[in-house]
Amino acid sequence: MQQKKNILLTLAAFILVAGLYRLIPERPLGFAPQIAMALFAGSVIQNKKWAFAIPLSSILIGDILFELLYQNGLSAFGGFYEGQFLNYLLFASITVIGFLIQNQKIGSIAAGSLAAPTFYFLISNFAVWISGGGFNRPKTFEGLMTAYIDGIPFYQGSLMATLLFSAIFFGTFILTQKNKVVNTVIE
Repeated sequence: MQQKKNILLTLAAFILVAGLYRLIPERPLGFAPQIAMALFAGSVIQNKKWAFAIPLSSILIGDILFELLYQNGLSAFGGFYEGQFLNYLLFASITVIGFLIQNQKIGSIAAGSLAAPTFYFLISNFAVWISGGGFNRPKTFEGLMTAYIDGIPFYQGSLMATLLFSAIFFGTFILTQKNKVVNTVIE
């Protein structure tokens, strides 16, 4: 029972720290742990409700904090915006990608860590383009390609962050499993 309590406290801290991480000023565009967190949760957490709740809670905490900062004049952009539901849906989808990762296999982890930010980049930038968001690129193939080019700085940061944080999350998990520090994951 104590071990489950410790795991829950660790997960709560994990969610809070990842949510706060998004608030770091001047961090590279797109560089945040949430995609890696969604992959990790989907791969490792046996209880699927928790697997979805962990990354989504982290994003929600960050969004709430951004909104509070915005409302108090401390941020140039708010935490809540039109089309936000799609963002949450994409992170839920990334958690599903995590279901496919074999958490003890480096190749599987690496493939998921490349696929997830690429999936997010393709779908989110398409959504921005089709909705007329961002730079409101024309609704042509060229406009779509320009919208994707606009998103490359975010994609680069997202890809690098996902590779780094996946290595940290999965690496720590694998090491603790090998050392028998953690015998169970939330069931």
